[in-house]
Amino acid sequence: MPVTTSRRWVRALAAGALSAALVSAGSATALAANDAPQAKPSPTHSMMPMTKGSITVKANHTSVKAGQSVTLAGHTKDEKTGTKLVLQHLHNGKWTTLHTTTMVKKGGVFSLSHKFTAKGTEHLRVATSDGKTHSSTVTVKVH
Repeated sequence: MPVTTSRRWVRALAAGALSAALVSAGSATALAANDAPQAKPSPTHSMMPMTKGSITVKANHTSVKAGQSVTLAGHTKDEKTGTKLVLQHLHNGKWTTLHTTTMVKKGGVFSLSHKFTAKGTEHLRVATSDGKTHSSTVTVKVH
């Protein structure tokens, strides 16, 4: 019986020593990671994202009857002439692209029209076809 008790004691001691070694090794790795120098942006490479263009838009009507068209016009900044723009509306919490498109013209101007057939409030925006740039939201009530 004393042999079994001493084996358990040796196993417990070995398990404790192994646990302590693993914990201390993990702590040392974590401390070494915290002491690592932080990356700093250089003059030629910034960690800030590149600035993107902007789109401003206004609707010719904020309230229309169902079946009437709304014209959205505005201008872009830092978007090339010929860039494709799409009309989007907020549907079930997500921006969905409608089948209305236009191109940026010389001077960064654009205009597009869309006919709304369903009654309700439409939350609209104009975006580049790649989705990287979009305007603020314009609200149109359709009654």
